[in-house]
Amino acid sequence: MSRPVIAVDALEKTYGAVRAVDSISFQVDEGEIFGVVGPNGAGKTTTIECLEGLRVPDGGQVRVLGLDPRRDGDALREQIGAQLQDCALPARLRVGEAMRLFASFYAHPLAPAPVLQSLGLADREKVAFGDLSGGQKQRVSIALALIGDPRLVFFDELTSGLDPQARHATWDLVRGIRAGGKTVFLTTHYMEEAERLCDRVMIIDTGRIVALDTPAALVRTLGAEQRIDFRADGLGEDVIGAIRSIPGVGRVERSADHVVAYGPSDRILPPILAALQAARLTFRDLQTGQPDLEDVFLALTGREMRD
Repeated sequence: MSRPVIAVDALEKTYGAVRAVDSISFQVDEGEIFGVVGPNGAGKTTTIECLEGLRVPDGGQVRVLGLDPRRDGDALREQIGAQLQDCALPARLRVGEAMRLFASFYAHPLAPAPVLQSLGLADREKVAFGDLSGGQKQRVSIALALIGDPRLVFFDELTSGLDPQARHATWDLVRGIRAGGKTVFLTTHYMEEAERLCDRVMIIDTGRIVALDTPAALVRTLGAEQRIDFRADGLGEDVIGAIRSIPGVGRVERSADHVVAYGPSDRILPPILAALQAARLTFRDLQTGQPDLEDVFLALTGREMRD
């Protein structure tokens, strides 16, 4: 059995009175896309920075590619690539110049031209970083993370701020990186991103692991629930109470005029509509669907994902 690419045991990191990472343990296997999801402030970036050797843990053990990021930093950096959450290049630095600069940091880098070609940036080599679009800048950050030909690649909030088209294109690039034999560790607060990309997902909140499994297995933890999602003005607690009392309704979540009820939709939808009609309320934006990772997060933590 192969040794895990990442092995973490009881990792802790505090900032004053704040316990950013609270004794978490997990491992990442070779060749997988492993995702860490959670709201801002959950401890995602602190965790990834401890793995990269950018922060010193206050407790626990971390091994990345069999190395201690604190003691073996130079050796580790030869084998990993990283795209940081807050990373920007000088606006006048050309793409090709940035690639050659970063290549000089490694003993055995890849040639810049093929990397740029693979990411659709061959025609951007002489373009200044400040003149690139948001999606192109993200692709450059991926190229810089790959120039050292790493075994393990870290992406921290890679698609934050991108439009949907650029986000989906970036997902395809990440899949291609894994297909090339590399292991990918990423953090995100987009639950759809984790569900679409990752082989396994670790959900953390307030520095603690609340779930870790494949996306499909995490969704199965909710059972066979479906959700009915609608909006209605003038909702009172009497109506919400009536919906909660309907046989088959597992739980009901409400935010202002927005209601989500969980249960088998063929059984609970007609009585929900009847309850709204009895209260003389008009509904809109009615949708039914299967649970997803965001529903898992909400069930485990009691609140929606937040930006």
